[in-house]
Amino acid sequence: MAIKNITVLGSGIMGHGIAQVSAMSGYSVVLRDIEQKFLDKAMEKIKWSLDKLVSKQKITKEQSEDIYSRIVPIVDLKEAVKNADMVIEAVPEIMDLKKKVYAELDEAADENVIFASNTSTLPITEIANTTTRPEKFIGIHFFNPPQLMKLVEVIPGEKTGKDILDITNNYVKSVNKQPVVCRKDVPGFIVNRLFIPLVHEACYVMGRFEYDKTEIDSAVKFKLGFPMGIFELADFTGMDVIHKATIEMHLRDKKVINPHPTIEKLFNEKKLGQKTGEGFYKYSDDKYERIPLSEDLANKCNPIQIVSNILNNAAWLVSNGASDIEEIEKAAQLGLGLKKPLFETAKEIGMSNIVNELNQLAQKHGKFYEPDPLLVSMK
Repeated sequence: MAIKNITVLGSGIMGHGIAQVSAMSGYSVVLRDIEQKFLDKAMEKIKWSLDKLVSKQKITKEQSEDIYSRIVPIVDLKEAVKNADMVIEAVPEIMDLKKKVYAELDEAADENVIFASNTSTLPITEIANTTTRPEKFIGIHFFNPPQLMKLVEVIPGEKTGKDILDITNNYVKSVNKQPVVCRKDVPGFIVNRLFIPLVHEACYVMGRFEYDKTEIDSAVKFKLGFPMGIFELADFTGMDVIHKATIEMHLRDKKVINPHPTIEKLFNEKKLGQKTGEGFYKYSDDKYERIPLSEDLANKCNPIQIVSNILNNAAWLVSNGASDIEEIEKAAQLGLGLKKPLFETAKEIGMSNIVNELNQLAQKHGKFYEPDPLLVSMK
C-alpha cells in the first residue's frame, strides 16, 4: 500500500509541523481541527515557516506556494478523512480525549485507513484497542519542532501488523526523518524513558549533595555530552509536559521513575520554565536565554548518580526487548542531542563503578535503584 494522502488531526505546534513536513515531501495533506480559527492560525504559522525557508534560500517562492497549496484545512471530520490513506493524530496528551477522537474517527474513516498517534508517552495498545482496527494502529512520535528534529519514534502496539510498521517506517524516511523503532509499547518509549526520570534524579542529586543547579547542569553538559544542562533542558521542554509524562509513566510502571516533589511543586505554581519566565531558572524575556554554565562549575559535581540512572533505564529497554544499544544511542543522539554515546561514557567512568553506585543507592534509597542485569553482566 502506497501512502499518498495524509490527514493530520490537531493543528497545534506538532500537528501543523507534521502537516508541513509531509507537504514538503510531496504528500497531499488535510489539516483538521475542531474550529476554523485554530486552522487559520496554523496555516499562518506554516506560511511563516515556509517564507523563512525562502528567505534562507532553502526553497524557492514557487516551491513554497506549491507546498502550501498541498495543505487543505478542514473542520468537518468525515470530509477530512474521505481520501486519507493514513491519519496522524496530534491532539493533546489526554487519554480520554484521544479515546473520544478515535471513537469518532473509527466511524468516519474507511476500514483500510491506517491510524497513527503522535503521543509521546500514552500506551499505543490501550488507544488502539478502543478502535475496530488495532492491527492498523501505530505510534509515530515526532519530536518538537517537527520541522527541525530528525528523530521519529515508531511504536507498534501489541496487535500492529508488520506491514503497517514497514509502511510507517517508509513514510518517516520519505519525510526526511530517521525512524527509531521501540519494539515494545513500554511507558515513555525510548527517549522519554531516558529523559523524564533524569530530571527527577537531578533533583535528588541536588538535595543529597547540596550541589548548585548550575554545577549539576555544567557537569551534565561538559562531562556527559548533553547539549545543555538537565534543568535547563527541563525548562526548555516545559514543566507541564514533564509533569504529565511523569504521571502517565509512573502510573504504568513504578520502576521507570522515582518522582521528586519539586516537579509537581513547580507545575502547581505555574513555573513551567521558559514559556512562563520561570522554572528551575528565571528568564527575563521571550528571547531564548542560555544559562551560564562552565567547565569550572562542572568540576564541582560528580554526575555518576545521573549517569547511573540513565544507563539503568537504557539497560532496562534492552533487557525487556524494547530496543538495543545501537538504536538507543541513535535515539539519544537525535532526540536528546547527546554528543557522546551513553555506553561510551559508561566505559570511561567504569561499568563496575556504575553498578556499585546503583547498589549503594539501592541499599540507602530502595529497590528503584537496583542495577539492571545487563549492566551487572557488563561489569
